[in-house]
Amino acid sequence: MRRKLVWIDRKSFQGYGCSECAWTFKPSGTPAGKSLDKMKQNYERQRDKHFLDHVCTEHSRGRKQKTK
Repeated sequence: MRRKLVWIDRKSFQGYGCSECAWTFKPSGTPAGKSLDKMKQNYERQRDKHFLDHVCTEHSRGRKQKTK
């Protein structure tokens, strides 16, 4: 299984998630940084780390997710 970080666009959720399970990224607060670029980098770093650390078997998928 080759999972990918994908954009999910549903009525109840818009954001990043896993292509193979029900995991979605939930940021832990406002991104830190003194500029918009730094804030974006910190957000992406946090998102990517959480994605790499998640275990798909811990996030079972009930219904098929609609991804873009």
